[in-house]
Amino acid sequence: MLHCGVHVIVVGCGRVGSGLAVSLTAEGHTVAVIDKNGRAFRRLKDWGGQCLVGSGFDRDDLEKAGALHADALAAVTSGDNTNILTVRIARETYKIPRVVARIYDPRRAEIYQRLGIPTVATVTWTIDQVRRRLLSEEDVREWSDASGRLSLVERSLPESWAGRPLSELEHPGRLTVVAVTRAGVPRLDARELTGQEGDVLHLAVLDDALRELDEALARHPQSGKDK
Repeated sequence: MLHCGVHVIVVGCGRVGSGLAVSLTAEGHTVAVIDKNGRAFRRLKDWGGQCLVGSGFDRDDLEKAGALHADALAAVTSGDNTNILTVRIARETYKIPRVVARIYDPRRAEIYQRLGIPTVATVTWTIDQVRRRLLSEEDVREWSDASGRLSLVERSLPESWAGRPLSELEHPGRLTVVAVTRAGVPRLDARELTGQEGDVLHLAVLDDALRELDEALARHPQSGKDK
């Protein structure tokens, strides 16, 4: 599981942004919410996190929200351009490792996915989906067998694995790459593919191999594959 103490910036305090802030805070993470309209914070009544009136693409506002040490950022305003600009600044200027943008136009979402910017189109939007993209180390299991030993899990491919064969992640009898979602399109030929930034992996893994999976993803692949 992801340790407490992760700092997340949420830009936009609508239904999704406020729900995300409350959910993350309840799990022990620190959260700062930015919205250009101070009245939006009424959704966070009795919430103990940080609220800032400002813009997600204003560097002063981002730094007040903790961008210099943030672990993740979600841009969930009502504007596609605002959300994309916000996550680009977060990634390129502040090197925030996990970002996700809410996109209303699914066609544009696919374009940004190809550019390596994690997005979720409104038609498929849920708070749980953005949590998975922000907190990719969290133990999120899509399915478990009756014994509880075999699980299907989802992981985002780290940038360091781009250009490496996805088959290098596998451990025969313990861990199998089942599929990959690339630019919003699911593919079942994952073992034959070379990793690309923005890939979402779907893996079948035994319970006692989950730690091995996360260690392999965290390790720079050129350092060698575990035996």
